[in-house]
Amino acid sequence: MKLSELINQAFQEDLPSGDLTTGNLGIESRTGDAKLIAKEDLVLAGSTVFEACIRHLVPECEMRWQFKEGELALNKQNVCWLRGDLIKIIQAERVALNFLGHLSGIATLTRCFVQQTAGTGCKILDTRKTTPLLRALEKQAVRAGGGQNHRMGLSDAVLIKENHIRAAGGFRQAITAIRGNISVAIEIECATLDEVKIAVEERVDRILLDNMSLDIMREARQIIPRTIQIEASGNMTLDRIAAVAGLGVDFISVGALTHSAPCADFSMIFEWPAI
Repeated sequence: MKLSELINQAFQEDLPSGDLTTGNLGIESRTGDAKLIAKEDLVLAGSTVFEACIRHLVPECEMRWQFKEGELALNKQNVCWLRGDLIKIIQAERVALNFLGHLSGIATLTRCFVQQTAGTGCKILDTRKTTPLLRALEKQAVRAGGGQNHRMGLSDAVLIKENHIRAAGGFRQAITAIRGNISVAIEIECATLDEVKIAVEERVDRILLDNMSLDIMREARQIIPRTIQIEASGNMTLDRIAAVAGLGVDFISVGALTHSAPCADFSMIFEWPAI
């Protein structure tokens, strides 16, 4: 879905038949200033979407950003200055802030995970656990927070998981079937050391260590040659992430970046001109 279509549907949801409150105050259009304020320390993401939302109702609105995408804004700092029809900006405010808060929340949480792995060479990845139709925006927010994107969708890469293995009739059978039909890099999910050993024997391109303890992952790391990339996943919390990265894995995928990030808090402060 195009961004313009997504935004249009968001406004149809919020303003299906106009704004009953603002529309019935008897106030004429007024040009004035508004400020977008951070109400907590956060990483900015979604500024382009925010602009598009505001200009959906206020095409002539001027906006001047004080921070770039991916930069840290501190609590109470002015993030963006706006000038335009304040009545229309009020009506666009909630939709714009919903996108901005959600995406900045993802970027902020991602930055926290990235900071925990600093100096290890391990890269933080997102997953496909995203909000339907918002995946591209959410994955962009992960990048703004310093993370990297795993596959965008099922069409992008091969990742053999538990249900694929069962459907194929076994671990080796799944790998053999894929190789018999397409020539691409193969990543496979391993839940046990025995599966890791088979994956190594089959010379897959990447092994995903799924929901393993630190001790088991440490043993797996000794089995896997440097020619095979290692990804760790499952129960990857901020408290645990540094220890996992310290094992020498190449990637850690974290579903929480997109499915559990808290919304970053912003507010809009309006400066109403005298009548």
